[in-house]
Amino acid sequence: MARISVIMGIYNCASTLVEALDSLYAQTYKDFKIILCEDGSTDNTYEIAKQFSSWHDNIVLLKNECNMGLNFTLNRCLEYADTEYVARMDGDDISLPDRFEREITFLDEHPEYDIVSCPMLYFDEQGTYKVGKAGGEPDKKSFVFGSPFCHAPAMIRTTVIKKVGGYSVEKKLLRIEDYHLWTKIYLAGHRGYNLTTPLYKMRDDRRAAKRRTFQARLNSTRARLNAYKELGIPKIYYPFAFLPVLIGLLPNWLYVLLRDVKNRNHDN
Repeated sequence: MARISVIMGIYNCASTLVEALDSLYAQTYKDFKIILCEDGSTDNTYEIAKQFSSWHDNIVLLKNECNMGLNFTLNRCLEYADTEYVARMDGDDISLPDRFEREITFLDEHPEYDIVSCPMLYFDEQGTYKVGKAGGEPDKKSFVFGSPFCHAPAMIRTTVIKKVGGYSVEKKLLRIEDYHLWTKIYLAGHRGYNLTTPLYKMRDDRRAAKRRTFQARLNSTRARLNAYKELGIPKIYYPFAFLPVLIGLLPNWLYVLLRDVKNRNHDN
């Protein structure tokens, strides 16, 4: 029986899905199953996933009747997760070959932790343009400045993610479902750890953050304020919750300038 269930909500990723799935089958650790849920794509994502599932007997393929959002879609995947661990993956990204081996080894050797994640390599059609940084055990104050774990490369003990009810399915939590999940897990008394080595490549347009809707930014601020309150974070930190909204109000030229400076600093 597999030890890892890889849950993937797939939506309009026909051009990248094969590469994403190929990266899973290139893993050095092979004892996993893949649970795909197609979320109302307008391209041929489902057809590609169906063909792939006909080639591999460890794929479970689900399909939403219409676009329901990532939180609902991942919960459907969780219904079929009957393994010790749950790993995330997106249909336009790449897992490096030793990702599963290093993550499951860590959780096997450290029963005090229930989440493990890692930094990511950010890339686009021009190549890798940023190397993320992370490492160690986030504490509650780590929630002040954003998500304490990268969602896509995370691996979680199945009993823990199901104990907190999986992802909260609310419109106000779209695009912030991972942050809310970590909040629930920490409030339930569990802990996680970030490895220092990037094991995951995220396909990310360098300007993508600026194109986030204002509603998504409001969702982020609301989720942060709620987390600060429930986690007992001092009120002096509350202004940081409004950073997503403030970034959205920046003129485009200033946002592009600041983002490019930040990316150059990562390259140096």
